[in-house]
Amino acid sequence: MSDPTSPAANGHRATKTPKISFEFFPPKTEEMERNLWDTINRLAPLTPNFVSVTYGAGGSTRERTHATITRILKETELLPAAHLTCVGASCGEIDDIVDRYHDVGVRHIVALRGDPPGGIGTPYFTHPDGYQSSAGLVAGIKKRHPDIEVSVSAYPEKHPEAADFDADIDTLQAKVDAGATRAITQVFFDNDLYFRYRDRVCARGIAIPIVPGIMPMHNFKQARNFVTRAGTTVPDWFAAKFDGLDNDAETRKLVAATVAAGQVQKLFKHGVDTFHFYTMNRADLVFAISHLLGIRPNAAQKAA
Repeated sequence: MSDPTSPAANGHRATKTPKISFEFFPPKTEEMERNLWDTINRLAPLTPNFVSVTYGAGGSTRERTHATITRILKETELLPAAHLTCVGASCGEIDDIVDRYHDVGVRHIVALRGDPPGGIGTPYFTHPDGYQSSAGLVAGIKKRHPDIEVSVSAYPEKHPEAADFDADIDTLQAKVDAGATRAITQVFFDNDLYFRYRDRVCARGIAIPIVPGIMPMHNFKQARNFVTRAGTTVPDWFAAKFDGLDNDAETRKLVAATVAAGQVQKLFKHGVDTFHFYTMNRADLVFAISHLLGIRPNAAQKAA
């Protein structure tokens, strides 16, 4: 592994204050809608580079994703990025969705293959008339609207369905060749996994930023079940920090903030200057971690 302390290994030098972005998911109920907007209003003053809104399995949240993105554009100064997958729609339907986003002012899409229609662990298949891969989706977006920036996914532990790391990075290369300009990683908890993956990517000559995806574990047991199904390893040392806290939400929250902040601070110390936070539509831990990184609300930054 090359020296992870070298900022050049990440394609740029670390800045004094890191750059951040946030992921939200579209709400299902009025209460969840209020909670999401409380979260957005709490985090917006941190001036993230962008905020992304997820797209449910098989396109199940298509309209709610679009409504959330549209409201962000209308009511905030944030730059929204819309998630889009290959699953459950023809190329024509997906092209129409891209056109709708472009019409309302979206200029950033997170293009993903998507989970199997039956859920993680079931056979994967696409619509017979749809895009057959994430690289195909990226190419379709860029052909239709060259001014849309496209981010894609990356897997420090490789995609669960990839035969090996070489095959996994072949897939990333195809997405870059199709026009992707940023990769956001799946959640990881061991920083060495990220650095080794980034070394492999750099060795291939892939120069786009590989942005670490960070998830503060608000509810450890629930979150561990979710991330392990998606192929993320939860180290024993990490799990041990939450031992005995199943019924102690306040302490669990403090531990989660401490662990995630430590992970991010170590990455930043070793030259990583951009982070994407999976917020789970909660502001508290992400706001605290951002504060520890030196990121303050814009009013406070201006006054400093």
